[in-house]
Amino acid sequence: MADKNDKVAENIDGVWYVDNNCISCGLCISEAPEVFKTNDEDKAYVFHQVPADDPEAKSAMDSCPVEAIGNDG
Repeated sequence: MADKNDKVAENIDGVWYVDNNCISCGLCISEAPEVFKTNDEDKAYVFHQVPADDPEAKSAMDSCPVEAIGNDG
């Protein structure tokens, strides 16, 4: 489960976020490219917020191998 107290700094405010457990696999970006990008350290982060029930973002969260994607919605 993602830790809201350990968010990647580049996340924009909102319900979706990525924490520092990200291993840069790129799965979230392939699942929801309109929501996730990578920073200079190759960690994913949320650059565009979508509703908490967005199917692509939920799929990315469910697919994350290290559970680094969180949703506070």
